[in-house]
Amino acid sequence: MTATIPDDFDLQKIAASGQAFRIAQTPQGWRFLAGDKLLYLQPGSGDTYTASCTPEEWQGFWHRYFDLNRNYAAIRAAVPKQDAYLCAAARAGAGIRILRQDAWEMLVTFIISQRKNIPAIQACVETLCTRYGAPLLQPGGNVLYAFPTAQALAAAGEQALRDCALGYRAPYVLAAAQAVAAGALDLAALETLPDARLLEALMQQHGVGIKVANCVALFAYGRMECAPVDVWIQRVIDQHYAGQNPFPAYGNAGILQQWMFYFARSEKERVK
Repeated sequence: MTATIPDDFDLQKIAASGQAFRIAQTPQGWRFLAGDKLLYLQPGSGDTYTASCTPEEWQGFWHRYFDLNRNYAAIRAAVPKQDAYLCAAARAGAGIRILRQDAWEMLVTFIISQRKNIPAIQACVETLCTRYGAPLLQPGGNVLYAFPTAQALAAAGEQALRDCALGYRAPYVLAAAQAVAAGALDLAALETLPDARLLEALMQQHGVGIKVANCVALFAYGRMECAPVDVWIQRVIDQHYAGQNPFPAYGNAGILQQWMFYFARSEKERVK
């Protein structure tokens, strides 16, 4: 099918924005794996994209996944002009959207992300998927793998998870898998909680601190006022805001954080 997306939508920037780790560039465009769902997107002319799904699948899943009901251009236009760094970050990050992803996948992924860089996170996630995810047969006989279920990871055991290069995070992932598999942690039920209570509920899980909780809240539950602070964002806060977190003063803090994260990493790459 052909999709028309007139608002901010830059697939390369989205892939590099550190919010999803199963996006891959293909000769024709980009591949997105989300849970057990697979999408190929090929840019066309103007604002059009060829999508490897039915119109029903696009509207029923991928439209929400890409947060296409939100006007990101308007959010960029509303950035206060007196904040020079944020203005520069908004320009650099134009095209990034907050992906609305599966809560279970985000919980595991961001537990794994602690003290790991993006390539290492991607490698760990793919190893988990290859070993414990359901196969997704592709044309030509190629096989990709869905994100593993909580039941599959709970049955794997701690040592098997350590063998996937999870290190000290293995017992955290195992505990989360056991809690979800047993029904002790109902991730769907957390959807109804206000932001503060959602963060509190997530942080009750072993190995989940405020940064991981904010990542899950933003990227799984679409809580746009939750702004994760990692080493990149802390460096921005220290260097450009005198150590004072600027996000409480603005709306859509999670989106602003993504622009800053992308801009800070891009600037470092540029000056290498």
